[in-house]
Amino acid sequence: MSIAIPMISASSAIPMTPADAEGGVIADFSAETWWLTLLKAVFVVAFLIVSVILALWVERRGLARMQTRPGPNVNGPFGFLQAVADAAKLIMKEDFWLGGAERLIYILAPVIAAFSAFMVYAVIPFGPQVSVLGHSTPLQLTDFPVAVLYILAITAFGVYGIILGGWSTHSTYPLFGAVRSAAQVISYELSMSLSILTVFLASGTMSTSGIVGAQQRMWWALAMVPSFLIYVVSMIGEVNRLPFDLPEAEGELVAGHMVEYSSMKFAWYFLAEYINMFNVSAVCVTLFLGGWRSFIVASFWAGANSGWWPMLWFIAKVWAVMFFMIWTRGTLVRIRYDHFMKLGWKFLIPVSLGWFVLVAALQGYRAFFSGSPAGLLIVLAVVFLIAMLVLLILPEAEDDDEPALGPGGVTAPGEELDAFAGGYPVPPLPGQQLPVSPRVRRAQRAQAPARTDAASSVASSVAGSVAIAFDAAGAAGPVALGPQSNPDSGDSVQEGTDD
Repeated sequence: MSIAIPMISASSAIPMTPADAEGGVIADFSAETWWLTLLKAVFVVAFLIVSVILALWVERRGLARMQTRPGPNVNGPFGFLQAVADAAKLIMKEDFWLGGAERLIYILAPVIAAFSAFMVYAVIPFGPQVSVLGHSTPLQLTDFPVAVLYILAITAFGVYGIILGGWSTHSTYPLFGAVRSAAQVISYELSMSLSILTVFLASGTMSTSGIVGAQQRMWWALAMVPSFLIYVVSMIGEVNRLPFDLPEAEGELVAGHMVEYSSMKFAWYFLAEYINMFNVSAVCVTLFLGGWRSFIVASFWAGANSGWWPMLWFIAKVWAVMFFMIWTRGTLVRIRYDHFMKLGWKFLIPVSLGWFVLVAALQGYRAFFSGSPAGLLIVLAVVFLIAMLVLLILPEAEDDDEPALGPGGVTAPGEELDAFAGGYPVPPLPGQQLPVSPRVRRAQRAQAPARTDAASSVASSVAGSVAIAFDAAGAAGPVALGPQSNPDSGDSVQEGTDD
């Protein structure tokens, strides 16, 4: 039983139903051989390793230029071999073992993270059908009807390497980093998945080659701007890059889950992090930026999207997204963790869910009425973005249920500490009170000389009164002195009387 799956023809962005398509897969693997598959697998691994070495050099030199410093300039021309030197240092570095660690999981965690990162590019299309030694094959290792779901599953599985690595060491900072990674994936994987679901609806397939084929006339980044923006924010949070590198915050957790790792095991984690950057960049290019297709070059060159040239356009797009992530690292600062969670749960997820409902309604409308949804998608995206900007500009309503705080919006010293106020669930000790801050103590010490001067002035005035009284007693007899007080205070002043 054959099922007709909507696909995209060469002349229209409206899904078609060709009989030769299975599950929306456009790539033809009928002439594939075992040595072609092996050759493409070796190419993918080599491409990722070389790309990581080049990315390290570009990031270091680029950040150095942004910060007005030279950057790496010793090893090789312009410091190009600095990444190779660092890799050699990590391989030859002493490898230590933690006595109390879970030994098997301690070794297995970085391997899981690294190999999961390598597996994503298996379904990424580099280009169209080409001829390799007389065999027609697509520039793609493999493809199947649920290829994008495979990508989401592999990326989620790679987080297990981070979580297990942080837990297996039985150390505090790695465990904190692992917990943060788990919370981060749960928070931002939802918004990323919802943004990708809109691409499924618009393309009519979950195949990566089919999604690239659906963008022949228009990129989904233009037709569905909210999905594209949500994916860009979510992908930065997914790969733990600034401003969302909370699991590896150097000022708080030193290196997060990698604190207790050294030598080659640390290198696995380091390699996995940068490969994941290329993974999310390739997925962004495939789903939203037309994949290996070029609009600009194809407008004046008919053969731009055929042969081996599309691989060049694909790599250029991937590096453009990579440079954007490097640029954010050099521009933005790390945000607070509660703000990070608030952005994911209170903004990205509701917005992506609302946009998904609108796109689903539009696809339902197109199912009953003929016409291309591309123009209506653009209008809908613009209206949706304006609504989101209005919601961001509007001030938030104040919560009346918040506990009363001291001056300046903080708990005053001596008052019982409510650790759950403000969204920080840290259980306090029974009867715990905030100590006096160092700033308050410094202010108290600064006021002490003033109080001393005031006391000395009062003592001198009393001594003068006693001297006058003794002089008067020498002339007119003994005088009894009563307590002196300020007349303005309302207290009575007792005058001296004769015996």
